[in-house]
Amino acid sequence: MAEEEQAVESDIRDLRFEDSLCRQIAANLSAFEPVKQEREGKIHAAVAFTLIRCSEAAAIGNIHFETSDHEQAGFILTIRAAKLSSHAGQRAFPGGRIDSGESVEQAALRELEEEVGLKIEPDAILGRLDDYVTRSGFVISPVVIWAGDKTALNANPDEVELIHRIPLRELLREDAPILENISESTQPVLKMPLGDDWFAAPTAAIAYQFREVALLGRHTRVAQFEQPLFAWK
Repeated sequence: MAEEEQAVESDIRDLRFEDSLCRQIAANLSAFEPVKQEREGKIHAAVAFTLIRCSEAAAIGNIHFETSDHEQAGFILTIRAAKLSSHAGQRAFPGGRIDSGESVEQAALRELEEEVGLKIEPDAILGRLDDYVTRSGFVISPVVIWAGDKTALNANPDEVELIHRIPLRELLREDAPILENISESTQPVLKMPLGDDWFAAPTAAIAYQFREVALLGRHTRVAQFEQPLFAWK
């Protein structure tokens, strides 16, 4: 048993985009019971936390991630288009409101294709994370998706300013998460480090729970964490 546990830890820590990592993430998510939040009076949205091969170097401004190993696993993070009516210019996962008659999973796959041009079949869905209620009136339901051999991404300019592939190892940094107290709330704002910068909840809360649940097998909840003031609108 100890040898098996050591092998699993090695698979996770290596974070290579291989079937063993996919299986372990799926198993961890299968053992996790996601919490659904009250949606009355709020907009229900789905986001796609999409695992993808880091087939090229990633950069955000002056933040660079060395990805010479093209087998490293990463995730898709976008910067929302400046002309959007809500949360313009913020870092986010592909996603949007759920249409009438759609399931959470269907909406996440549709938004992934609409925003970054990645068409993924339903059998690539690995599981769900907790709903997260935002200060701006949304209930976000995150869906974890494995992109497989598909790596080509194409930003929809109406919705996405930039697309980035962030190495998963960024989520396992020792300085993550960053908790910041603010006078406007009794709960700390949760941020996740990104190079020498950071991104904040709600996106960071989802990323942190993915790290805890999908990568490390810990049943950590994140609904209690606050968002920065700029995300309240």
